[in-house]
Amino acid sequence: MEEKSFFEKVYEIARQIPFGRICTYGIIAKHIGAPQAARMVGWAMNKCGSEKLYVPAHRVVNRKGLLTGKHHFANSNTMRELLESEGIEIIDDQIQNFEKLIWNPGIKDKRAK
Repeated sequence: MEEKSFFEKVYEIARQIPFGRICTYGIIAKHIGAPQAARMVGWAMNKCGSEKLYVPAHRVVNRKGLLTGKHHFANSNTMRELLESEGIEIIDDQIQNFEKLIWNPGIKDKRAK
């Protein structure tokens, strides 16, 4: 069986982020066994538009809950608008209640249905 590429592993995790939740570049990097590769996760998110299966890149933010990837969308407001459409409050590019909204694929989510 062929080994998945780094980007494929990132996209697989990103597709699991529940609606109305967010994850960080670092959490994804750590989960796929590359804890020092948070920046590469960001590069993967930047390139995900060419994927056949949708990747919810808007749900991946930096470790402080800032929308640092917003400039990689067609419109710099798109990331915020997508997150707000999922009920996430954002003020000055900062996700509010960040700690409550964080999703970690390595921890059983009590909020999951």
